Amino acid sequence: MAMNKNTKTVAIFSGVALFMLSMSFAAVPLYDWFCRVTGYGGTTAVASSDTREMLDETIQIRFDASLDRGMEWKFSAPEQRTFDLQIGDTGLAFYEAHNPTDRPIAGSAAYNVAPFSAGEFFVKIDCFCFQEQILMPGQTVQMPVTFYVDPEIKDHPEAKFVNEITLSYTFYEIDMPEQAEYSQLDTTPTAPLARRTN
Repeated sequence: MAMNKNTKTVAIFSGVALFMLSMSFAAVPLYDWFCRVTGYGGTTAVASSDTREMLDETIQIRFDASLDRGMEWKFSAPEQRTFDLQIGDTGLAFYEAHNPTDRPIAGSAAYNVAPFSAGEFFVKIDCFCFQEQILMPGQTVQMPVTFYVDPEIKDHPEAKFVNEITLSYTFYEIDMPEQAEYSQLDTTPTAPLARRTN
């Protein structure tokens, strides 16, 4: 009887430990999904159309890059870490990723902006974070993000006082797709690392 109780207890604790371990792996993508749906944590908006006005004011854009624990890539923000962007104008920046290992690695990028109040006004037109990325052994890629700051930021009671926005990405490793579709990224070494498109 005692053995059955001990076996049942061990089985319960093993199940709990296995559940907690699986949830730890799911935490990053689940949190990223939650932020994208709710806008929590400074998650950016995605452009549905490209018609907007431009203001005579500028805002400073900063770039940040990090890796999730265990991700073996090297990942860096644009060389030009900051630049002033006219509100409503289109900006373009190139992040860089490198796979120094001897195996292909698939990654996905979670992103947000700070301060949080500016998140809904930082609009992405196109971004490497919209799809999974696969880097072959030794491969280095330039990964573009195109964006603008919505002029409606000046009508928001908190965000209108923001004069600097930081765009942050964190890459984490994901399972390699069974039929990998390799992204066609700009790998030209002379590509500009951060600039305005207009």
